[in-house]
Amino acid sequence: MRASAPGKVILLGEHAVVYGRPAIAVPVSQVRASASIVPAPPGAGLTIVALDLERSLHLGEAALDDPLAVVAFQTLAHLGLQDLDGVLTVTSAIPIGGGMGSGAAVSAAVVRALAGFVGADLPLQEVSDLVYEVEKLHHGTPSGIDNTVVVYERPVYFVRGQPLATFGVGRPLPLLIADSGIPSSTRAVVGAVRRRWEADPLRYDALFDRIGERAVAARDAIEGGDAGNLGRLMDQNHQLLQEIGVSMPALDRLVEAALAAGALGAKLSGAGGGGSVIALVEAGTGAAVEAALRAAGAVQVLHTVVA
Repeated sequence: MRASAPGKVILLGEHAVVYGRPAIAVPVSQVRASASIVPAPPGAGLTIVALDLERSLHLGEAALDDPLAVVAFQTLAHLGLQDLDGVLTVTSAIPIGGGMGSGAAVSAAVVRALAGFVGADLPLQEVSDLVYEVEKLHHGTPSGIDNTVVVYERPVYFVRGQPLATFGVGRPLPLLIADSGIPSSTRAVVGAVRRRWEADPLRYDALFDRIGERAVAARDAIEGGDAGNLGRLMDQNHQLLQEIGVSMPALDRLVEAALAAGALGAKLSGAGGGGSVIALVEAGTGAAVEAALRAAGAVQVLHTVVA
C-alpha cells in the first residue's frame, strides 16, 4: 500500500492565523511525502523506517512523543487496532524546516498508508483531524492550516475554528519557492511570538489585524486574477512579519533579490527564522527571478502555480 501528500506554502497570514485571523495557503504538489507498507511475519508488529532520517523504530518500543510513532498509534487506535504486522517506509522530498508543511505531509501519508493497508477509506476530515493531533508536537499551538491544506490538496481560505473554505482563482499565478537552507523550528518561533504577544497584546493584536486584512484583500485579488495587487499585498505582509520579529537577514535578502529581478511580490512563508521565501512572478520574469534568488543564497528553487 502506497500513499502520499503534498507540501504547502502560506501565501498570506502566517502567525496571525494562530490568533483567529484569516490566512491563505496553497498545496505544492511538485514535492511530496510518501509512505508505503508491506506485510511482516505474524507477531512482528509495526516497524517504521524513515529513509531520509536514516532511522528505524519498532512501534512497541517507540517513545510516546516521537511524531512518527504518535501518528501510527493514533491512526491504529482510530481504526480500532492496537498494532499490525508490517514495515512502513516513509520518505519525503519536502525540505524539513522549510515552512512547507513537511511534518504534516509525512503524517498524512502515514495515516493514508495505514488505513489503506487494512482496507479502510477514511474521510478527508478524519485524516486531517489525525494529522492535527501530531501537529501539536511540531508546533505547540498549531493553527490547523498545514493539516488542512496537505490533506485536502487545494487552495484554502482558513480561519481557525470556522469551516473549510475554498475559492476560485481568476487566472493562474506562478510562484517560486526559494529554500534559504536555514532550518526553522516552527514550535520555537511560534512560542517566541506568543511570549511577545503576551507581553504586549495591544501592539501584536494590531499587527495581526493588519495581516488579516491583507489576507482578506488577497482573496479578492486572487479571485479577480489581479496579480499586481496580490504582489503588493505580499510585500506588505512581509513588512508586517518583519515587525513581528520573525524575519531575518537571509530571508530579507531573498525577498529583496526577487523584487529587484522583477517579481510582483515576495515574502517569507511559514514560521520564519529560516525556511522559505515565495515570489510571485510572471511568465517573462520567472527565469531572472530564479537566478537572482540562487545568487542571493537560495539552495533550492521550486516552481508551482496557484490555479
